[in-house]
Amino acid sequence: MTLTITRNRIQSLDILRGTVMVIMALDHVRDFLYKADLSKAADAALDPTNLQTTFPALFFTRWITHFCAPIFIFLAGTSIYLMSQRLSKNELSVFLFKRGFWLVLLEITIVTFGWTFNPHYNVIILQVIWAIGLSMIFLGVAVQLPFHLILVIGFLIVAGHNISDFVLVDPSTRKNIFLEFLLTANFSFHEFVPDHFFAIIYSFLPWTGVMMLGFCFGKFYDEKFDASKRKQLLLKLGTAIIAAFIIIRLINIYGDPMPWSVQPRGAVYTFLSFLNLNKYPPSLLFLCMTLGPAMIFLAVIEQVQNSFTRFMNIFGRVPMLYYVLHFYLIHVITVVVFYWQGFGVKDIASPNNPFYFKPNGIGFGLWGLYAVWILVVLILYPVCKKFANYKSAHKHWWLSYL
Repeated sequence: MTLTITRNRIQSLDILRGTVMVIMALDHVRDFLYKADLSKAADAALDPTNLQTTFPALFFTRWITHFCAPIFIFLAGTSIYLMSQRLSKNELSVFLFKRGFWLVLLEITIVTFGWTFNPHYNVIILQVIWAIGLSMIFLGVAVQLPFHLILVIGFLIVAGHNISDFVLVDPSTRKNIFLEFLLTANFSFHEFVPDHFFAIIYSFLPWTGVMMLGFCFGKFYDEKFDASKRKQLLLKLGTAIIAAFIIIRLINIYGDPMPWSVQPRGAVYTFLSFLNLNKYPPSLLFLCMTLGPAMIFLAVIEQVQNSFTRFMNIFGRVPMLYYVLHFYLIHVITVVVFYWQGFGVKDIASPNNPFYFKPNGIGFGLWGLYAVWILVVLILYPVCKKFANYKSAHKHWWLSYL
């Protein structure tokens, strides 16, 4: 058995990447168009993981999307490793520096506008793309190091950064802007000029550790690596990571700043508490919960060829195009819903809300949310397929930045 490779792309990695990209769109449709039913106490949650107000369907609509960022960043590291097999260390470093700065610029301009449709840029959103960009810049330095040292550093960051839960207990210390950029941000807003803010959503250090581990994971996909051995190792590694998640979570001392607890609403909500982990920044247990199943998925999907894998493969081959376009498409649909539901010009900009065309009360319940999500994915599929075919047929330098 050998890997299925198309023009230097490994299809199992693209299928996994494409799958999480599709799931990601569900979360962003929810951000824009989920309308809580205020007549029901359980459905009044603005935070779908708030166990006092959420309900299982809403919780899992959010929970399933937790897999997206860790897997996407992990696989970005894997792709960098595969790139390192055909570039010198210096060439790879230069590319990572350039691509990293490009992604940061992309985040604060094109992606931020896709989120807000706010021409005044009252809020600059520093989210997953900026974290990937900074992680690439740091990895551009790290690739000069021996492979095993990169592995050790990545492991220490991922496994050890939750020590800060015990060390940085003073809220004023955690809100130090340097520490927020590095490690502690949780939707932190800072004014840089009057009435203009930047929002640190993703502290980059834990994600840099994820990318470094993804880089080392790429060794499993060396051309000379035996496929049957790889499948066995992925199954064992995935199972071990899931087991570690369960054991450490049961101990309930380390690995996440939010201990689970028995819930007054019953056993189902106690189970939700067990799964309710910290993403901002991503805890050790959050990363175990999401990356362990990803390993098993890769082992299972490697030799599968069917309509599902072909569909997801398309999105996985052009993740950056999909990522940028899906924001604009979702926001355009939001504008259509805005006028359809009777909102007017006076409602475009809401007080203390940087998102245009997103007033309180807009949107649908869960069924409508899922319908819009499917519509978004179906509209983007032919666009992504055409661009994926273009990329496979051309070798322009700028294609490596998209």
